[in-house]
Amino acid sequence: MRKSGVVSLVLALWLALAAPASTAPLDLTGHFEQGGLIRGITVPGATLTLDDRDVPVSPDGHFVFGFGRDAPETARLVLHLPDGSNDERVLTIEKRQYVIQRIEGLPQETVTPNPEQLARIQREAAQIRALRDVVSAEPDAFGALIWPAIGPISGVYGSQRILNGEARAPHMGVDVAAPAGTPVVAALGGVVRLTEEFFLTGNTIMIDHGYGLTTTYLHLSRIDVKAGQHVRQGERIGAIGATGRVTGAHLHWGLDWLGVRLDPQLAVGPLPAL
Repeated sequence: MRKSGVVSLVLALWLALAAPASTAPLDLTGHFEQGGLIRGITVPGATLTLDDRDVPVSPDGHFVFGFGRDAPETARLVLHLPDGSNDERVLTIEKRQYVIQRIEGLPQETVTPNPEQLARIQREAAQIRALRDVVSAEPDAFGALIWPAIGPISGVYGSQRILNGEARAPHMGVDVAAPAGTPVVAALGGVVRLTEEFFLTGNTIMIDHGYGLTTTYLHLSRIDVKAGQHVRQGERIGAIGATGRVTGAHLHWGLDWLGVRLDPQLAVGPLPAL
């Protein structure tokens, strides 16, 4: 063999050894930033972990996951293949800037709930958290979202108020302002898991879309569905209102993956023209 042939063979072997070992099918789409929803597909029978947390995967290899408001700069995604091998990816997460509003001089009784109110708020929050941890096999999670109502955006994901020097919980959804009675529809198909009247959120609906993905619809003037009912995307579920602790009629729409609060506005895309 000529010297050039030997060199070419050695170079080819070196390139093969130096090539990334990551060859498993793994397709990811979405917004790789804080609050972003990611959809993916891999080989049937594979399992996934995101920063050592299990990611539910459908029998045909579809899955969703997301990054929280304050997610770090990177996340570790590990694909466990049916043949016993693993494929690891490091995902880069873009950091976002959020609106922070400071308000001073408010009467303290309007800022801090009394003990009875606080106890109710905590009970209701625990009920919501428990439902968000449920993983069902509903297939709707893998479809594209639609806006549940149309109107001016009056509140955005991640914003936060500091009242009388006390930081309030960040705003974990998007607010759509519209007159009371304006129809609200399901952003995705799924099963209604919750229809309740809560202290902070008023008339509240939660829909389970499967594989850890849920949406919530708050401050409704009416609820037109029942827990356990399956709804289609675009089906009317209620109407915009001003119930709960609010100052005007609007819909608060939330998106969640297994307790990780996501930005629905980022996931759904631009609001249709009024």
